[in-house]
Amino acid sequence: MAFDHIELDLPKLNRETIDGVRYYSVPGDEEGELMKLVSITSVTSHFNKEIFVKWRKRVGNEEADRVTKAATGRGTDMHTLTEHYLKNENLPEVRPISDFLFKIAKGKLNKINNIYALEGPLYSKELGLAGTVDCIAEYDGELAIIDFKTSKKPKPRNWIEHYFVQCMAYGCMLYEMKGISIKKLVIIMACENGECVIYEERDKAKYIKLLGEYINKFVKDKLELYGTK
Repeated sequence: MAFDHIELDLPKLNRETIDGVRYYSVPGDEEGELMKLVSITSVTSHFNKEIFVKWRKRVGNEEADRVTKAATGRGTDMHTLTEHYLKNENLPEVRPISDFLFKIAKGKLNKINNIYALEGPLYSKELGLAGTVDCIAEYDGELAIIDFKTSKKPKPRNWIEHYFVQCMAYGCMLYEMKGISIKKLVIIMACENGECVIYEERDKAKYIKLLGEYINKFVKDKLELYGTK
């Protein structure tokens, strides 16, 4: 099938990592001025940092590094295949596991249409955040922020709160930049056990509140850290 696209003019943003935190350079208030905004992924990762520290301690650094590397490669391939597919382009060759994951997700991807952006840079000066959204498009006929994920098996919904917080941040950025309001947040998770699960959320107010909590923790902890230097 062929997917329809609606052009959304988004700026190209440079990014850099400083002291383990990713920043995007976005247009400032004065002509030619640039300001650095924190990546939403740095904020969500910080909020869940203790969980990952405990996991690494439990499984050991070597196993944690192996799992992380495999997950990163799997996820990168999946994003590449999905982006080519939704752009109506030929698919590149990837490792067999990634090809398998794409094929089981394909039926769910076909519910996407009227695509506004793929790997689109977004930012919010109000929130002090920026990031790169996987997909802005209609899903089952409703405008959504869509995130593509891979996993060994489906995750319990309470394990993926931060995915929805990240998506909601993109929704806020989109509204601030373009005045476009989304209807829902969608996570498409392709799993190595052969399942492809769709997680949807419509309670935007809930995730806006949680986003505020994530931002507050990030700022508070960073201020405390800088205060000790």
